Amino acid sequence: MSAALGWFGIFRIGLVQASLGAVVVLMTATLNRVMVVEYALPASVPGLLVTLHYAVQALRPRWGHGADIGGRRTPWIVGGMAVLALGGTGAAAATALMGGSPALGIVLAVLAFLAIGMGVGAAGTALLALLAARVAPARRAPAATLVWVMMIAGFVVTTALAGRLLDPYSPARLIAVVAGACLAAFALAALAVWRLEGPARAAPAAVVRTPFRQALADIWAEPEARRFTSFIFLSMLAYSAQDLILEPFAGLVFGLSLGESTKLASLQHGGVLAGMVGVAVLAPACQRRFGLALRQWVTWGCLASAAAFVALVVSAGVGPGWPLTGTWFALGLANGVFAAAAIAMMMQLAGQGAPGREGTRMGLWGAAQGVAFGLGGLFGAVAVDLARWALGAVATAYGGVFALEAALFIWSAVLAARLGATPVTRPAYIRESEA
Repeated sequence: MSAALGWFGIFRIGLVQASLGAVVVLMTATLNRVMVVEYALPASVPGLLVTLHYAVQALRPRWGHGADIGGRRTPWIVGGMAVLALGGTGAAAATALMGGSPALGIVLAVLAFLAIGMGVGAAGTALLALLAARVAPARRAPAATLVWVMMIAGFVVTTALAGRLLDPYSPARLIAVVAGACLAAFALAALAVWRLEGPARAAPAAVVRTPFRQALADIWAEPEARRFTSFIFLSMLAYSAQDLILEPFAGLVFGLSLGESTKLASLQHGGVLAGMVGVAVLAPACQRRFGLALRQWVTWGCLASAAAFVALVVSAGVGPGWPLTGTWFALGLANGVFAAAAIAMMMQLAGQGAPGREGTRMGLWGAAQGVAFGLGGLFGAVAVDLARWALGAVATAYGGVFALEAALFIWSAVLAARLGATPVTRPAYIRESEA
């Protein structure tokens, strides 16, 4: 059995996660803003493109199973990052092309976003499986928080730098900035995993013999796994509906420039970072002193996220006089609290049950997240377009979608309150093989 990773090894995994986030945030925030504001395309265009990239990630359980039985996860990580970097660069070029040839630009963007989805799914699933399999149980929760904090840090750094480099906007500048970010992300990820995993390991015999469908069915048969999958789907649906509409909302309702809205997105991600760090620092002490479980942090984070969306509803009615900066930071802070606590629970559940199934478990929850993100992003974009057409008022359209997101977060809080109620058990044939 491979030795458990120390904190430096966990930090290196976090660098890969930061690299993934650095590329993805430019796809979902900056390129989306350019299509909607600079080129006046319907919000459903970037919505459909992002949906494609999430739809591909429905294959995450299969990729995770392959990583479980293949003996090594590093090739999946490096290969996935290479595909992601190529797809991100292609997406920037396709977006720039939309200014003069919208049809051709959209066709190329479809191919690029499919590549982005494949890269994120392959690299991300293998990375999380490596984290769950090689981190000691006592370190899983703080390790997961550290890795996600580094991903948010990647969001913050990338959007802050891009915000400075993208003004004044030009198609050539957009391609150069995104391509440079993609190349840097791939190089950093490749260096981070170099000699990290060690030699190939032998998967448990029962895992190798079990077909993918049986392995997935075994996990789905666990009540806690099903409940957590449902929570992941609903909470990520609530969260992702904001991705494609927040920056256009800032541009259309508050009159912010591309650089200004990108900087505002950086501030929001800074709030997420603060929320995640706060959970990592406070949750263990609160559990010891007050008996607060992780599911309570998840529940409070969901309710706080709902409150932040209600504030955005009000801001849409008030307009430029509203303190938008503080509202976006509060939204990020609340999102960070629920995400950090949910990730800690995910790492704990991934290490339970049958051994050698970390990739399949992470794949299942990653697929739930991917499908929810795809549907959520598309829902938010299409809902804004339909509301603008029906109501003829931009601010009212955005406010209505924010209200729906608040309702989804309240529903997620109800589900979160029931997490951690059922212990995980191993299938009978796994127990017999271990005996």
